[in-house]
Amino acid sequence: MATVRFGYTPTHPGEVLKDEIEYRKISQRKLAEQMGISYKVLNDLLNGRRTLTTVTAMMFEAALDIPADSLMRLQLKYNMQQAMSDRTLMERLNQIRKYAALL
Repeated sequence: MATVRFGYTPTHPGEVLKDEIEYRKISQRKLAEQMGISYKVLNDLLNGRRTLTTVTAMMFEAALDIPADSLMRLQLKYNMQQAMSDRTLMERLNQIRKYAALL
């Protein structure tokens, strides 16, 4: 089975959202209030300290008209890249592949 590799550093969806909010000159506090989430949660998302969930992606779509599925794909690619940089996990997966090859 082939190992999936990315030829780039995936972007956390918060980076895209932060750029969009800054471009539109929207206050983070005002956006958080409009979305019904705390400023801290919004700020953590925008700075890549929190994972985007399906619900928050849908909230951003409603607030900013950015497709939730696009945001979720960014999050998935980011998560996959993070997991692939985890040596312990990669060693474990290699052991699983070795065992699976014997079946």
